[in-house]
Amino acid sequence: MKGSTPTQTDGNRLLLRIRQHAFDKLTHSKREKTNLYLDTRVYQPDEPIGPPRQKIRARKPSILVFADDDPLANFGHPCRYLLYDAKTGEHYEERPAQFPPWVKAPPATLQAFHEPIRFIDSRYFPYYPWPPFRCPIIRPKGRRYAILYAGMTNKRHLNDMEFLYRTLIDLYHFRASDIYALSYDGSLNTQDGVQVHWPGDGTNYRIVLTGDGTRGALEAAIDDLKTKIKKDDLLLIHTNNHGGYDGTPGTANLCTYPSWDGYYANDFANKVGELPQFNKLIVMMEQCHAGGFNAPIIAKAKANAISVASAATEPNNSYVTADGKWDPFARDWIAAQAGHNPFGAGLAFSADSNGNGRIEAQEAFDYADAVKDPRDTPNYSENSPAGGDITLRQEYVIWWWWWWCEIIHPIFYPIYIKLPPDDYRRFLETIEPELEKMALSLNDRANSLRDETTKQLEKTVAQYVK
Repeated sequence: MKGSTPTQTDGNRLLLRIRQHAFDKLTHSKREKTNLYLDTRVYQPDEPIGPPRQKIRARKPSILVFADDDPLANFGHPCRYLLYDAKTGEHYEERPAQFPPWVKAPPATLQAFHEPIRFIDSRYFPYYPWPPFRCPIIRPKGRRYAILYAGMTNKRHLNDMEFLYRTLIDLYHFRASDIYALSYDGSLNTQDGVQVHWPGDGTNYRIVLTGDGTRGALEAAIDDLKTKIKKDDLLLIHTNNHGGYDGTPGTANLCTYPSWDGYYANDFANKVGELPQFNKLIVMMEQCHAGGFNAPIIAKAKANAISVASAATEPNNSYVTADGKWDPFARDWIAAQAGHNPFGAGLAFSADSNGNGRIEAQEAFDYADAVKDPRDTPNYSENSPAGGDITLRQEYVIWWWWWWCEIIHPIFYPIYIKLPPDDYRRFLETIEPELEKMALSLNDRANSLRDETTKQLEKTVAQYVK
């Protein structure tokens, strides 16, 4: 048996089990730093493993997993030998070591199966554990969409939107494809000329404009969302640039490209109200007279939770920073969400007033209101306390459906052992959207069954408590 390798028939499942166990032993942080290697040969009882100076020997017929916890360091450095029973695959010992499990050169039987740390000329491949579907299953709850709009755009308006775009992408990990960014003529052009470098950090603008600042483009974005947004989803709407007011209550309007035409608050709210029922709507408006939009949006939007923050009450203007590069209310609201100002500096104080680690809609407004330009008149509305609790963070749902795992394991196992790791990963990425639909359908059916069972239980109990 010395130096032998398990047959393919008997050994495949055994080696899969060993790899899985070794990977599962790694903490989340170590999965990014530790390389794992499997030696498929069988070490016999009392056979030395690695350099003699370590005095490490197998106690029974064993298969070795070598865990290199500091791959970029010269030896000796901390590493581990994980020893598994060659017949059962049971892990029976972990031995700390300082040197790799060879004397002259790595044996051909030792192969990497999880290698997040590698030299430049080495092929990167992490270990894709089998199976990826476990109990509990953690899935995103709903998608998050955003509409960023400026019509008759000046550079400051584009700067605000760039700050928000970076915050959504870099901090909150919105999908770029789920952000509608509309400005001026659909390019980085503004009334002040074409913009190249964002004043926040001097780098090129990153915002991906998907359309111009016309009323038609804004309504088209909402129409497109009608086919996408679902009951668990969130929508952020940010409007910038200029606003008008005809002098009487209810006449606040948003200026649109190319001729400053006004998109009146009631018309805008009616359009937003065409969206089907969804979960959360968070609105932040910077334009002059924006407060006239608060009540119509609250009245017309079909969202469970709604918050609207505006830079100025309906009769009043919003203002510009002295350097002309920002609109202070929008800048400070976004800074509260980001945790820093556009230049990367800290806030005047923590916007997280309740200390729960999340920036909620009410907290973002309160921060912007506290540090406001004294000429601005910020105002805030919500449809319920839930509106003030809205955050831009992704929410998740946890399913404890062990039977889902039991169903999916035997279906995926033949594919897993057949495909190389990279191909298996691509296969999962391809099929994931369909699996997500199935899972959501099961979730809806499970909720329906729960409600039905609850009613039956209440009815049954009621018969005995009369």
